[in-house]
Amino acid sequence: MAASDRKTPPDTSTEADRPGLDHPSNTPHATSVEDGGRRGRIGSVEIFAAVLVLLIFLREPLAGLLTTPSLATWTTVFVSVMVQAVPFLVFGVLLSAVIAVFVPRSFWARALPKHPALAVPVASAAGVVLPGCECGAVPIAGSLIRRGVTPAAALAFLLAAPAINPIVLAATAVAFPHNPEMVLGRAVASLIVAMVMGWLWLRLGRADWIRLPHRPDLDGLGRGEMFWSAVRHDVVHAGGFLVIGAMAAASINVLVPERWLQTLADQPLLSVLALAGLAVLLSICSEADAFVAASLSQFSLTARLAFLVVGPMVDLKLISMQAGIFGRRFAARFAPATFAVAVTVAVITGMVLL
Repeated sequence: MAASDRKTPPDTSTEADRPGLDHPSNTPHATSVEDGGRRGRIGSVEIFAAVLVLLIFLREPLAGLLTTPSLATWTTVFVSVMVQAVPFLVFGVLLSAVIAVFVPRSFWARALPKHPALAVPVASAAGVVLPGCECGAVPIAGSLIRRGVTPAAALAFLLAAPAINPIVLAATAVAFPHNPEMVLGRAVASLIVAMVMGWLWLRLGRADWIRLPHRPDLDGLGRGEMFWSAVRHDVVHAGGFLVIGAMAAASINVLVPERWLQTLADQPLLSVLALAGLAVLLSICSEADAFVAASLSQFSLTARLAFLVVGPMVDLKLISMQAGIFGRRFAARFAPATFAVAVTVAVITGMVLL
């Protein structure tokens, strides 16, 4: 038992109920057992070291495999996506952590208009000045609601912040250097979806659909600890999903026959739905999804715009996080509605701007 448990007041149990607790000689033994259990666990560092050792021993067979055309293509696509996306991901994570830690949570309750209908577009536009990935936006939205922000405005911020912040838009511009209209299309479509969903919540939402956590995240930590905890969380989650997304994009380019992709891409409605569904499944961080979308060059710009609009708002990790923060009743209604609105707005925006 930890030392903190022995200090809790007052304890009415007898010594028979607590064998050995009052004997100091037992405390070092318990501590050593606990430390030994921690040392015996296999963590990410150990796994990484084992993978490196395995790669060293298998370098010659792997070098031979990399000479095959299909695997060489897979590696080229994977590395290109990662190299382009990682700088934006790291910068976004650091900036998100700085703002999350050093901007007071009560600031937004004071800054937003009191009227809920007016607070929705203001909260949506706040995503421009409060960048962050979708993983961080979910708990921030929960904190805003706890601080008195109307749920419609907090949900609009939740959808807009990962999609229209400067880091994401800059990454989109780099990923689509010959199609600058994609940046405008993504910003406009994402902002419209966020506002529409906020106003829909005002009209149709119910307070009992939201179940907030009992205590705020990172409570009791110093600012330095909060900062590095936020950085570690976002890097692990966003970085992991980025690797999965890059692997998926490379696999699609290699494993799926070109004629299949072309047949799907030639069907406007099917291509939009296919890439929107792919965005849900891949769950890529918004700072990196533009590079994956750019690699799917068989598809139209409108279909890839749907991928970019849907991904930061509806994907598997977001649905699970929303269910954990706001409750399953909320996620079961909010995610499908957001998907439908996002696809519709992306198609209309693509027809007008692309």
